[in-house]
Amino acid sequence: MAASTAPTSQTHPASLPPSVFTLPQTAQLEALYTIIRDKTTSRGDFLFYSDRIIRLLVEESLNHLPVIPKIVETPTGATYEGVGFEGKICGVSILRAGEAMEAGLREVCRSVRIGKILIQRDEETALPKLFYSKLPEDIASRYVLLLDPMLATGGSAMKAVEVLQQQGVPEERIIFINLIAAPEGLKRFCGRFPSLRVITGWIDKGLNEKSYIIPGLGDFGERRYCE
Repeated sequence: MAASTAPTSQTHPASLPPSVFTLPQTAQLEALYTIIRDKTTSRGDFLFYSDRIIRLLVEESLNHLPVIPKIVETPTGATYEGVGFEGKICGVSILRAGEAMEAGLREVCRSVRIGKILIQRDEETALPKLFYSKLPEDIASRYVLLLDPMLATGGSAMKAVEVLQQQGVPEERIIFINLIAAPEGLKRFCGRFPSLRVITGWIDKGLNEKSYIIPGLGDFGERRYCE
């Protein structure tokens, strides 16, 4: 009997904003997510299997970049009419958890330039506030892969996009990549930036009263960096 390919915690695609794209929902992918969700999974296994998912997400994001015709000559002397990517890309990680996705990006895109943005909650206003950013000088002319593993309420991600726009990056040249997203955050984020594409591996059931993603996987940064 064939294994089920309809995970119960995955939001039905028909309910998603048109700018949201998910990885193909296969049994293998669900198995990877089952491992990283398990609270008994060791740090080493969490690193290994989350990195596998990150590489899949990066590969999928590259499918959404524009290409142009390109003709090359093969070692046989024949010509091949293929395509090449149009324009340059860079990665921007939202610290600290987003930094964990940089290695997966570098494994897929050699010598890619990577910027960093640190956003934290302002204690006085309770709103996301920019504390640090270091971005490529020519970022306005690049396609940007924005990296953050979890999308809960969407506050930090929206602030990060604002920072990129202030540097001249058009909304439609930004692709946001994350492992797990909450429907509430997706709706809010995509409502604010409808031309920006989101590549997510899994869409969970929602947020609890503390705005934690359920079922989720806990604090990604702590599980990634702490023994």
